[in-house]
Amino acid sequence: MNIWDDLIRSNRFLVFAGPCAVENLEQIMLAAKVAKALGAVGLRGGAFKPRTRPESFQGLGEEALKYLALAKAETGLLVVTEVLDEDSLNKALPVADILQVGSRNMQNFALLKLLAKVDKPVLLKRGLAATIEEWLGAVAYLEAGGNRQIILCERGIRTFETMTRNTLDISAIPLLKKLTPYPVIADPSHAVGRRDIIPSLAKAAVAAGADGLLIEIHPRPETALSDGKQSLNFEEFEQLMLELKPWVQVTGKKL
Repeated sequence: MNIWDDLIRSNRFLVFAGPCAVENLEQIMLAAKVAKALGAVGLRGGAFKPRTRPESFQGLGEEALKYLALAKAETGLLVVTEVLDEDSLNKALPVADILQVGSRNMQNFALLKLLAKVDKPVLLKRGLAATIEEWLGAVAYLEAGGNRQIILCERGIRTFETMTRNTLDISAIPLLKKLTPYPVIADPSHAVGRRDIIPSLAKAAVAAGADGLLIEIHPRPETALSDGKQSLNFEEFEQLMLELKPWVQVTGKKL
C-alpha cells in the first residue's frame, strides 16, 4: 500500500505538526518526537521559505532536508515540506513524502504542472486572496497532468479584519468536501496568527468536517526564526491534542 492509500484508508484524523522552518537538527528532532508521541501522522518543516521580504529568514535549504530525513528515520513520520520551483522540487523529492504548495504559489502554474507529473501527494494551500473557484482551478492543473493525490488546505484568506493574520473560511471545508473527492484539512496557525486562538479554530474545523489539521509547533516559539507568534509550544500542543480527541471521535475518525 502506498502513502496515499494508507492516508485515505486509515480513517485517521490527519495531523501534520512541526515548525514553520527547520532551524537546526535539535529543533526538528524534538518537534518530530513530540509530534509522533502525541498522534501526528506527519512532520511539517520548511526547508525553502518564500518570505514577504528578502531579508527575512529564507530557510536552510538542503541542510534542512538532511535534518528532516534524520527526523523521519528516527520517528517514521511522513515529511511534509514546501517546494517553490523545479530546483527545490528535485532536491525535496528524495526526502519528502508530501509536497506542499504554499499560499503564494497556488497559481504558480509552472510548478503545478511539474507536481502533476510526480507520484506523490500534494498538499495544496489556498491562495491568500483566492476564491474557491480559483482554488479548484489549481486542483484541475494537478488532475490534468495525472496527479489525483491531493490534500486541500484551508489556511485563511485576506479580509478587512486586522486583529488576526487572516480569516479562516470555515465554510470552505464542507463546500470542498461536496465539490471534490479529496481530503480537506485546515491550518489554524496561519489563519489566525495567534497561538491563543488556535485551539478554538482547530475545534471549529473539526466540527465543520475537516479531515485533518496543519499545526505549527516549536520548542521555543519566542525564539523562532519565523512565525513564532502562531506556533504552539509542546505543552500547548499536547493540551490541544487532548482537547481534540472527543471532537474527532464524534466524526468517527481516529486520532
